[in-house]
Amino acid sequence: MRLNDLTIRSLKPPATGAKIYADDQVTGFGIRVSQAGTASYILTLPGRARDRITIGRVGIISLKDARSDARRRLADLTLNSRRPTRITFAAALAIFVAEKEKKNRASTVAENKRILEKYFVRLHHQQLSDITTQKITSITDKLAQTPGTALHAFWTIRTFLRWCANRRYIDRSPVEGLEAPTKTIFRERVLTDDELRELIVASTISGSYGRYIRMLAFTGIRRTEAAHLEREWVKGEAITIPARICKNGREHTFPFSESVAALLKELPDTGLLFPSSTGTPFSAFSKSKTEFDKTHNVTDWTLHDLRRTYATTLQRLGVRIEVIEALLNHISGSRAGIVGVYQRYDYRQEMREAVQKWEQHIQALLSATEGTQCLTPISPISSLVNASG
Repeated sequence: MRLNDLTIRSLKPPATGAKIYADDQVTGFGIRVSQAGTASYILTLPGRARDRITIGRVGIISLKDARSDARRRLADLTLNSRRPTRITFAAALAIFVAEKEKKNRASTVAENKRILEKYFVRLHHQQLSDITTQKITSITDKLAQTPGTALHAFWTIRTFLRWCANRRYIDRSPVEGLEAPTKTIFRERVLTDDELRELIVASTISGSYGRYIRMLAFTGIRRTEAAHLEREWVKGEAITIPARICKNGREHTFPFSESVAALLKELPDTGLLFPSSTGTPFSAFSKSKTEFDKTHNVTDWTLHDLRRTYATTLQRLGVRIEVIEALLNHISGSRAGIVGVYQRYDYRQEMREAVQKWEQHIQALLSATEGTQCLTPISPISSLVNASG
């Protein structure tokens, strides 16, 4: 009803209990009249019928003031519902990881978590609303000497802060609109035969990390896929990596060579093949590589260079591109677009032949002695992999 001084004076108390007369100008505002005839201005909060606020007694405050107070309270309620939640970076990160674990590949979630914990650790105890653009760029700027790391750190923090903004933890992401700290740089490094030989030899005296290096060198799989390998994925003479682990979200089955078979005998019989000290998939890539690099003479190389070297050398050995892409579980190149939709041949036999060519190439490298200078004496691959610690 339209409340005014005249209608207020005409309001009648109910026979029992109380009656509310709603105002047609302000939603939720009205007058409550009790059985005893007491009249009060009230405000019922929208969507919360049980939350009723008494503004004041009729006759003590005016209708105009009561209606104005009701409008103010409704405005405050609306603004508070839009204000960011006070939450720390660390608390939001825990929720972010838990949510993404339900939707994304385990390797992707683990890598995002690693980056946010490692490079943005000094922000963890700060309120998200207190984190400024300058605080983010002061971290990413210091990573400029390693462009790849800087890019991954920027992309990851941008993804996380966008998620925080969508959850209303912050009004807007402090990195929104910022350009990446550097352009994407595609590495072209391919190890020479001597360098590959040097790394394999050095890996035989480097314990569990050395075995991890040999798995990458012998199979060409991605470092995170190798880190997540489990014993139950090894069936016969092939390994199947589940879709949830693979970068492209497609299950990958590939044959392995005699060298890998010998290597598998040195790895755990159950569970993860390369567990960390806490039982999770291995992730100390940088720290372990720094120590490993003290055992050989190869410089300016990354773990991913082993995969590129594997692909490039197979092509040099006469393996067809489509077979190499099948071994690498690539869905671009010759398997992209409409071809990838209709071409379902799995190249299983061709992959086995390619793996055997790679095995012969590795054997030849490790048998060669002329013109090489390695830190470790050379012996056939069978004895190398069986003698590693």
